Amino acid sequence: MDRADHLGQPVRVASATTADAADWLAMRTALWPGGRDEEHAADIAELLDDAGETINLIARGADGTALGFAEAALRRDYVNGCKTSPVAFLEGIFVTPEARGQGVARALVVAVEAWAREQGCSEFASDAALENFASLDMHRALGFVETQRVVFFRKVLG
Repeated sequence: MDRADHLGQPVRVASATTADAADWLAMRTALWPGGRDEEHAADIAELLDDAGETINLIARGADGTALGFAEAALRRDYVNGCKTSPVAFLEGIFVTPEARGQGVARALVVAVEAWAREQGCSEFASDAALENFASLDMHRALGFVETQRVVFFRKVLG
């Protein structure tokens, strides 16, 4: 799955393997800093052992440097804004700061879309926090259309 970014440099997107675990862990921790390294490492080991209905991709530059990753899964329950099932859901996507704006996210998403079509999906969904403007912009640039905004509430009973 070699693709050129907008600067003409090759971006290689491939399914994650055990050889990618350290880079994947570093990028996953950067995307989700609230999780402990041990938790991320356990998730990665589980996904490498049995991906189930997921796809886990690593993007690398021509020199082998890890540029980003994407994790996607088939969701068979209701997915906000979607009308079919299953739906391919972008669980996480990350591009290293120095590689942003160079087509890496697009290459990852194109690869997930191809996988989703192979799985029989006609819809591809994702989510982002309302205040994550960079992610909102990226989703729009990649062709995602906003379907709804949600604010969750909580009340302590006691």
